[in-house]
Amino acid sequence: MLITVLLFILGLVLLIFGGDWFVDGSCGLAKRFHIPELLIGATIVSIGTTLPEVMVSANSALSGHSEISYGNAIGSIICNTSLIAAITIAIMPGKVDKKTLRTPVIFFFGAAVFYSVIAYFFGIFSRAVGLILLAGFVVYILLNVKDALAASKNAPDDGEAQSGKLWKELLLLIVGGAAIAFGADLLVDKGILIAKWLGVPESVIGLTFVALGTSLPELVTAITSLIKGHSSLSLGNIIGANLFNLVLVSGISVTLAPFDVPCSSTVAGINTSLLIEIPLMLAVMAIMTLPALFKGRLTRAQGILLLVLYAGFCIFQFTL
Repeated sequence: MLITVLLFILGLVLLIFGGDWFVDGSCGLAKRFHIPELLIGATIVSIGTTLPEVMVSANSALSGHSEISYGNAIGSIICNTSLIAAITIAIMPGKVDKKTLRTPVIFFFGAAVFYSVIAYFFGIFSRAVGLILLAGFVVYILLNVKDALAASKNAPDDGEAQSGKLWKELLLLIVGGAAIAFGADLLVDKGILIAKWLGVPESVIGLTFVALGTSLPELVTAITSLIKGHSSLSLGNIIGANLFNLVLVSGISVTLAPFDVPCSSTVAGINTSLLIEIPLMLAVMAIMTLPALFKGRLTRAQGILLLVLYAGFCIFQFTL
């Protein structure tokens, strides 16, 4: 048990330092190439924080459990938005760049509507659906690369972009992302063993350590960004990670192994996922993004409302 505890502590340390390096590397690249932090967060940072989920979903699909990615995608979006982003917004509300926010928000809701139509009207995620989702991911990345190049080209040359070393920023980004992924894995695996040793029920473990584990990279990045004063990076990361959960994580899983829409529980004879989880996923993203998209700012009231919704969702899950 001593080794388990030490590995748990090691995972925590890796998360803390990895988050610090990851944010420093990301912000360094943003400054070097004059790219908005929100755009960096919605692409490079989001891919990095979503990689663990990509690996889990791919392995699940290859082992015949691709339907896991369905619940994981929806659950991660709800958690990322109404818990992680909500905390950031409640603590540090402020202005956002509407122009930079537009592309990831449009792509998210486009992917979410497509995902919902498949779930409600067809009930099966076929290989063709997976390929369409992956195509959406490719188009999104290409558009953001185009925007990044335009932003870099049009930015005034004030000399700030040349400070520091490019190789160091890339190294911080790569090593930081790896440390977050490895640290999250250690923290969750060893945390589960410690919780079992302490007699914590498995149902509680599943709703805490396991659920938190898939969102730890986003949580660490959000907290570190907030501490360092880069809230736009955090917001971009959340929106990008939510989009990638639909088009990349689910896209890979569905392409490898198609599946029917799973039904783990029902309310009044209706699949809980269709009745509660998908509508809540769309609602929390609308609450977070639409006011910012039209007014150009986030308010503390949005963060508090999202936290209330997440608390209600957790209570519902416990009483189901």
